[in-house]
Amino acid sequence: MPPIEGRVSIVRGDITELDVDTIVNAANSTLLGGGGVDGAIHRAAGPELLAECRTLGGASTGEAEITRGYRLKAKHVIHAVGPVWHGGGRREPELLASCYEKSLTLARDHGLASIAFPSISTGAFGYPIELAAGVAQSTVRAFLEKNAVPDRVIFCCFSEPDRLVYLEVARRELGFR
Repeated sequence: MPPIEGRVSIVRGDITELDVDTIVNAANSTLLGGGGVDGAIHRAAGPELLAECRTLGGASTGEAEITRGYRLKAKHVIHAVGPVWHGGGRREPELLASCYEKSLTLARDHGLASIAFPSISTGAFGYPIELAAGVAQSTVRAFLEKNAVPDRVIFCCFSEPDRLVYLEVARRELGFR
């Protein structure tokens, strides 16, 4: 298995434009679109994505569902429902870790070699980015240590300040230099 550092990258950009096997949507429990990255993914993928999401019946916090990517470069979208931040005492870290674990498991089980994550729960759901980045990267590290697929994981940050936070956490969690 390749070293974790060689399998993970952190970029600034628009996740809807990435050419990967699957992108992860920071979804709400309805899976029917919303604001932020969720709305952007639904707009870019087209109305077919919404139609497929309607057949899923939603998802609980910490869960993930997979759909086709439709008009996106990505072949699939994994919809992960992150927790709303209430100070950390309502299992938020466990539920956020579950989003990443379940998304990676879906990618592996569907043979998807590359996956891109946004910063789940750090927008409207209010999860502090420093804490969320730590959960995200430690969960990804643990999964990659045991699994060969996916072989490429991208953390796609929309802003430069967020990317810098992810890089700092990567030095600590993933051994980036």
